[in-house]
Amino acid sequence: MRSRAEAEPAVRVDRLTVEHHREPLGIGEAAPRLTWATVAGAGWTQGGYEIAVDRGGRTTTGWVEGGESVLVAWPGAPLRSRERVEVSVRVRGKDGSTSDWSAPTAVEAGLLSPEDWTAVPVGPGPGTPPDGVWLLRREFDVRGDVVAARLYLTAHGVAEAEVNGAAVGEDVLAPGWTSYVHRLQYATHDVTALLRPGANVLGIRLADGWYRGLVGFDGGTREVYGDRVAVLCQLELHHADGTTAVVASGPDGWSAAPAPTSSASFYAGERHDARSDDRSWSTPGTPTGSWRPARDVSPRDPGTLVAPEGPPVRCTQEVEPVSVTPLEPGTFLLDFGQNLVGRLRLRVQGPRGTLVRLRHAEVLQDGRLCTRPLRGAPSVDEYVLAGGGPEQWEPRFTLHGFRYAEVSGWPGGLAPGAVTARVQHTDMERTGWFECSDPLVTRLHENVVWSMRGNFVHLPTDCPQRDERLGWTGDIQVFAPTAAFLYDCTGMLRSWLRDLAAEQLPDGTVPWYVPYVPGGPIWSPPRPGAVWGDAAVLTPWDLFERAGDRQVLVDQYDSACAWVDLVTRLAGPGRVWDQGFQLGDWLDPAAPPEDPTASVTDPHLVATAYFARSTDHLARTAEAIGRPEDAARYGALAAEVRAAFRSRYVTAEGRMTSDTQTAHALAICFDLLLPEHREPAGTRLAHLVRSSGNRIATGFAGTPLVTEALTRTGQVPTAYDLLLCAELPSWLYTVRQGGTTIWERWDSLLPDGSVNPGDMTSFNHYALGAVADWLHRTVAGLAPAEPGYRRVLFQPQPGGGLTWARARHRSPYGEVAIEWHWTDGRLDVEVEVPTGATGTVQLPLQAPREIGPGRHRLTADVPPDWADR
Repeated sequence: MRSRAEAEPAVRVDRLTVEHHREPLGIGEAAPRLTWATVAGAGWTQGGYEIAVDRGGRTTTGWVEGGESVLVAWPGAPLRSRERVEVSVRVRGKDGSTSDWSAPTAVEAGLLSPEDWTAVPVGPGPGTPPDGVWLLRREFDVRGDVVAARLYLTAHGVAEAEVNGAAVGEDVLAPGWTSYVHRLQYATHDVTALLRPGANVLGIRLADGWYRGLVGFDGGTREVYGDRVAVLCQLELHHADGTTAVVASGPDGWSAAPAPTSSASFYAGERHDARSDDRSWSTPGTPTGSWRPARDVSPRDPGTLVAPEGPPVRCTQEVEPVSVTPLEPGTFLLDFGQNLVGRLRLRVQGPRGTLVRLRHAEVLQDGRLCTRPLRGAPSVDEYVLAGGGPEQWEPRFTLHGFRYAEVSGWPGGLAPGAVTARVQHTDMERTGWFECSDPLVTRLHENVVWSMRGNFVHLPTDCPQRDERLGWTGDIQVFAPTAAFLYDCTGMLRSWLRDLAAEQLPDGTVPWYVPYVPGGPIWSPPRPGAVWGDAAVLTPWDLFERAGDRQVLVDQYDSACAWVDLVTRLAGPGRVWDQGFQLGDWLDPAAPPEDPTASVTDPHLVATAYFARSTDHLARTAEAIGRPEDAARYGALAAEVRAAFRSRYVTAEGRMTSDTQTAHALAICFDLLLPEHREPAGTRLAHLVRSSGNRIATGFAGTPLVTEALTRTGQVPTAYDLLLCAELPSWLYTVRQGGTTIWERWDSLLPDGSVNPGDMTSFNHYALGAVADWLHRTVAGLAPAEPGYRRVLFQPQPGGGLTWARARHRSPYGEVAIEWHWTDGRLDVEVEVPTGATGTVQLPLQAPREIGPGRHRLTADVPPDWADR
């Protein structure tokens, strides 16, 4: 007879989250959805749940029958602006077992209505010099019975706040970059602990940022959104007697002065003169400096103020140099061992007026910084010492992409800890990991992670170091599946997709990058381009598949339809998109340095393939959100495009008219071929790979697909040969050359150690790292089989001499994991399925088997020569 513990396994709710927020303070959803992960014994299945909401009095839903636990509808009345509640959940199994209540999760709404705002923008006034930094302050009195205080803060520019000399939060470059005309994010800060009875001061540092500063390439553009910076803030003090006092931005009571930071630019860097520091400028009293009344600026429509959907940018890691090389007196070359994005923190002591200069670069040339790839971004920070004792300084309003730094003007020797690199990016939660027996492949994957970190800075940028740093649509379109495995980036990308829709032209054209700023003749005005514009359709689908959030599809549906409808008009009744400019297979390694569009693959083949892909996914989207008529219409259109593609670009023998790796990979992965042509196409693709010496021959369009296409057509050994090649061009060439991030070009660094002569050469560009999705799904064998990993596919396909691999991912249901070892003809596999999910295991030479939650060990007899099949 079993004990009670055996009959009723322990059950607990492991974590309760709200929408896609990491910290649900000041959220913008009045009825946020809830997700919880449950930990239970094998065989346990949720039969119901109960949600409790404490609004000063606790109410519950009562038991709700069902197994749902991901993005469950908000119970009860919507939140009111500023309302703070605590939410808990408990679950009941189909066997009758019940968990305890989860630890309460605090949820607080932000300002949900335009009428909640009384603040108006205020700034230093007209005629301020470019790249200047300003201080704004407001003194106010506080009663002694404040029970809660919230600062709602945003800016036309970038801003940091202090209350009584203490920093408010750790946000970097807030409020970030959105389509400012349509959407300006504000942050909510709990500043209760920073206040004191009597006199208090709210101080704000303000810089140009993306609003007024230099952005873009080909010389860049200033004042994209306006010619005056301003702060928009509202400090609300809630008293014990139920009354509220408001300190809002506006001309009354606010003053402004130039900051000791005389200039701050994303591209040029920052200069700070500590001799002018007044450490008490944000404390009560009379500050030093040239203070004058602040001025209000053009009113801001409060209807455009939105709460963030993802976390802010913060410092997430500190890195010490792995080597320090003296170059000349006072000058040192620092190698941090890792190409990263952030800035340097100094701990220095020296004579007053000493100027310390910091220069940054991703690579060295002849032992010195190679800054040519930075183009118009000098990336130089300068600090003038105040003297008189130890000083600490870090730039506030710039970021740099670098592995190496040159420090000059340093007084004395450079002691350990004197210069530290502080890594900055959107503070997303890490959710995915991968390792394998080949250290070069593991390092390749680590390079992908670092490139994602460096380029997820409020929005998904292309590169973090030169005069560009834009939200290119094509880059994230190919990388989104990888990104969504590695980090919980759904909230951030949902926000960016809203900007994409807002900036989409009336005819459906998606800009090459979002937010859009004027560029050179190719990029301005925006025009339709395949791969890039397809982000409107494919990126929402990727988020739905990985996060299980159907609402993303609903929110972006009109944008997706507008894009496909535009391409339909451009292709005409022939359904082949063969007109107009295309980037095609951008940065094909055969393209010359001066013309990255010169791909060997017909760019209109690429465009038509993507037309078919997006139309098919739009039909799936329509079906998923309950629009059957649209699903049928777009499904029929997709069939027409596939047929037109075959007629134009596939020969009678099944060979592509562009006999390239990219063309075959697109046709296979996008299901554009007749069934009888799939195997020949895979055979031809494998031949093309082998005839190139297993070197890669694809650009942005083909690289995410080539190993997948080989896998789908039974050419797994060739896929591994391609992955493991270390000759130029290849993924492992970049690793063997010392790369610690993914490069923009396969040959960003040439075999002789020199930097590619092209004008466009970045060493931190995640797009070609999209192969990591194949590492997760095929090498390790971990993939979602249903949206949100409600069903997981475990299908490892060993090869390439690898003896083990493992991957794990924190899904909405909990952690899914796989680890396999292949020794002496025996494949040992261990998988983990979280409660609420199921799995399908497909091992080599075996039939699929279905498994439930829990940890499972499986074995297959796989001959050593199986990988050479």
